Order: sequence, then C-alpha cells, then structure tokens
Amino acid sequence: MSNNSNDTIFIGKKPLMTYVTSTIVQLATKPNVIIKARGLTTAIAIDVSQVVIKKTKPAFAIDRVSIGSESLVSSDGKNRDVSTIEISIKRTAA
Repeated sequence: MSNNSNDTIFIGKKPLMTYVTSTIVQLATKPNVIIKARGLTTAIAIDVSQVVIKKTKPAFAIDRVSIGSESLVSSDGKNRDVSTIEISIKRTAA
C-alpha cells in the first residue's frame, strides 16, 4: 500500500465536513485513503471515518485502525506524549 501525501488526510482544526468532503473526493480516484490525527483531533478523525462510511455504505469500509503515541517537545521545552490514530478506508468489492 502506498503511503504518500496524496492518499493521506491529515486532521487539524477545520470543520468536520471539510475533512469528510476531502476524504470522499480522494476515495473517488484512490482504492484507499488514510486519515491521520494526533492529540485532541483524534476524535475528529473517528467522526470523519464514521460519517464517510455511513454516507457511502456499502461502497467503502474501514480497512484497519492503528493507534500509538509520539513524543513531542512542547513550547515550554518539556517532552509530551501525544496519542495518534491512523484509520484506513478502502473500497469494498461490492
């Protein structure tokens, strides 16, 4: 599976439907798309995947979900562990 920026949606602070639309547009031309988020935006990533799956059922399904953590240096110089999530959505055989 290719993992370049063309098939990856990075979740930030934009409205939910911005990411849903972007994901559906990517899925129109790609066999799978990865939704990535970290920190407080992990909940938005989960919401995006659920909206996409429910709105496009049965065309797409969740392929896999990976969770983890990254160690980042905050603005005050301290190391912080931040949760991460990757949700892969793929085209179904139907």
